Amino acid sequence: MKSPFLTALVAFALISPAVAQKAKPVTTKAAANSQAASSSSSAPLAALFEAYSEEEVQLDPILATSRGDNRYNDQFPNSRTQAYRTLERSFYQRYRTQLQKFDRTRLNPTDQVSYDMFAYTLDQRLASFAFNNWMMPFNQFGGLPSSLVQLGSGTGAQPFKTVQDYDKWLSRLQNFPVWADSAIGNFRRGMRAGVVLPKALVPKMVSQLRAVAGADPAKNLFYGPVKTFPASFSAADKARLTPLFEQAIRRDVVAPYQRLADFLETEYLPQARSSSGIGALPQGAARYAYAVQVATTTNSTPEQIYQTGLTEVARITAEMERVKAKTGFTGDLKGYFAFINTDPKFRPFKTEKEVIAAFEAIQTRIAPTLPKLFSRTPKTAFEVRATEGFRAASASAQYNRGTPDGSRPGIFYVPILDPLKYNTVANPAMETLFLHEAIPGHHYQVSLQQENMALPRFRRFGGYGVFSEGWALYTESLGPELGVFQDPNQLMGHLGAEIHRAIRLVVDVGLHTGKLTREQAIAYMQANEAITEQGATAEVERYMASPGQALSYKTGQLKISELRARYEKQLGSKFDLRAFHDEILAGGSMPLAVLEKTMDAWAAKQK
Repeated sequence: MKSPFLTALVAFALISPAVAQKAKPVTTKAAANSQAASSSSSAPLAALFEAYSEEEVQLDPILATSRGDNRYNDQFPNSRTQAYRTLERSFYQRYRTQLQKFDRTRLNPTDQVSYDMFAYTLDQRLASFAFNNWMMPFNQFGGLPSSLVQLGSGTGAQPFKTVQDYDKWLSRLQNFPVWADSAIGNFRRGMRAGVVLPKALVPKMVSQLRAVAGADPAKNLFYGPVKTFPASFSAADKARLTPLFEQAIRRDVVAPYQRLADFLETEYLPQARSSSGIGALPQGAARYAYAVQVATTTNSTPEQIYQTGLTEVARITAEMERVKAKTGFTGDLKGYFAFINTDPKFRPFKTEKEVIAAFEAIQTRIAPTLPKLFSRTPKTAFEVRATEGFRAASASAQYNRGTPDGSRPGIFYVPILDPLKYNTVANPAMETLFLHEAIPGHHYQVSLQQENMALPRFRRFGGYGVFSEGWALYTESLGPELGVFQDPNQLMGHLGAEIHRAIRLVVDVGLHTGKLTREQAIAYMQANEAITEQGATAEVERYMASPGQALSYKTGQLKISELRARYEKQLGSKFDLRAFHDEILAGGSMPLAVLEKTMDAWAAKQK
């Protein structure tokens, strides 16, 4: 799951020109509840947080839609201009200035945590304006062209339940061509400034765009809502909307996606760079140092993270050697990797439905054990779905948040290119993947945070990748306590997933500091884990596209595991694992330093 705060780094945030003024008084039910829950806190500070959150969703209507706030579902401002970047910057600076008027020492402990997180977030976002990452508006791993398809296909956050929903989407979609043309303009400015994407990524982007740019509207992914008209729609409504969708797909989807693909293939690709990391760009070292700080919320240097990665790879490799003996395999680790990648027993599926059903069976197996480790359970529903075909080849497994009101479930997306080749142990292992992306990983953490009305909105819906991904990776280690990993091959798969995250520390830093080329990084991954060349290539190209993001997983997991070990030692028989987990999740996603301070205070109370 990608961190919301990485949007500042890659410049995907959508900014509305309508909000250069002060936010209007908040009248939404969610806002009222949030303010009521904060009544025991500083009222002026709570009002500041609420005003920020209200203005934020006005600035970024698609963000509002993702949160289940449907007031702006017809809006789609073009964020690809200097005017919008200036507006965004002034928004963050204005709230940073207002926050400084509060005396932190006079706030209660809960408000001090919120104060620290708000200041940290604003400072981090303001720091992003030192870099011109907007000259690389999207890539094969993320960005508006791919997220727009999820919205428009009818399977994402954009609702298609009423006739008004359909009309709102048509209004929103008609603004995409301008965004696409502005993105091309930004790419061109990047070409002139020498701020361009790696050459290896561009053909993947072209393929993704062309997969959406099919000429026949009825076969286009954006035609999904027409195929699934609600039964309540009248014949007249269907007759009116169908040609409007066909026209919109031709004009607002096929044409701009085709223009983007043609531009990237004919004009941009020859100018793309041969280097793999952003260290080769202007401001390269500073650009990557900022990406590392965003991803880890620490002051660790790239070299320190690189060395941590090497240490963890060695540690986990030794553990894998120990567990391998329990599988009955007598060869070395490389032989074992080859064995699980080629033996048919690890590829038992024939259909996509069978893969999905196998993940659902894992949920059924762990359900009876979850109350032993957690006393709080999310109210938000949960589903497992196959990743859409147009993006599956370049996608990783992913969790998309649901909505607190229950109108949309949390969704665990699984890329299934070919069910006949889907490996139960090496994708990574299915049990491990479910714990991470679904339960009790992202679904528990994100849903409980959103459902906690005592938190200000910026904390309910915000987050830090190092916390969310660190938590999800930590929950993988709970497998034995949840009754999975009974098969030693699945336990090996768990270790394989952990070493994969350790390898990321080595590879991400290596790529972006010039220690490793793309080809060397692919070879390193294949030498140290059970991954195919295709899988390693997709992973490495992901790190090339999103510098630093891959560092968050292991960094966060190491901190949470460190805190658990510390309190187990300090508290002895008074340590309650369920209470520890509940407390970790209670305050929502935090920078690691804030988390450690908060948890130390909790441990002191347990004594």
